[in-house]
Amino acid sequence: MRNERGGSSVPALAVLVLLGVVAAIGIFGNKASNAKTVDLATLTASTTATTIATAPLDTSPYSGTGGIVVHPRHEAALFASPDADDAFGKIAPTQFGPTWLPVVDQTDGWVRVLLPSKPNRSTGWLQDTDLDRASTSYLIRVHTSSRTLELFENNKSLGTWKAGVGARKTPTPPGRTFLLGSIIDHKRSASPIVLPLGAHSPTLDTFGGGPGTVAIHGWPNPHVFGAAISAGCVRVPKAALADLQKVPLGTLVLIDSN
Repeated sequence: MRNERGGSSVPALAVLVLLGVVAAIGIFGNKASNAKTVDLATLTASTTATTIATAPLDTSPYSGTGGIVVHPRHEAALFASPDADDAFGKIAPTQFGPTWLPVVDQTDGWVRVLLPSKPNRSTGWLQDTDLDRASTSYLIRVHTSSRTLELFENNKSLGTWKAGVGARKTPTPPGRTFLLGSIIDHKRSASPIVLPLGAHSPTLDTFGGGPGTVAIHGWPNPHVFGAAISAGCVRVPKAALADLQKVPLGTLVLIDSN
């Protein structure tokens, strides 16, 4: 991922913050009787740099979740549905550190998760073997019309801040996504702290040559807060960024036009 001004790509240097995860991390049940065996080497990995056109899209893009997030312990196959014969992709246990994905649906032996690959709102079903499970009580809301960001914990507001959002020609993509990573790179003068999301610019394939990954980050000029000015990322004040760094990975981010 590169910054919006075309700087060099950002290395994943930060220790990812899992503060705020409630309940002990557990493991989903024993291997399901309908477990499917696939050749992972033949599958495309779901990452911020890939597009998997066959991934099913989120059918409830503005809904909340129960806060459950999962982490694949090993590379795992993704299916369009629990009864699909073939996998359409795979997900790795690390991207910007550990990969934590929000669960948007589940059935016996399976969970449906949001994915970091294109197109936006991509989802996939994972077999519930070899998954770590946790719960996050946080929710991030971004409103592109009022140009604000809200942070909640247990449905209680922790703060509302003016935010810089995407310009008309490079909008911040609507729908639900999630906090994919937490990066600290002191070479980035605009914002050493970057929180990549599992979403992408709908109009730009790249930011300065890297994947067009949307992120939440700071900005040195306060005049951008409350303006539609970015290439799709969400720019927030230092106070907001300090609180957002405490949010666990996999936390849901709801972006709407309010």
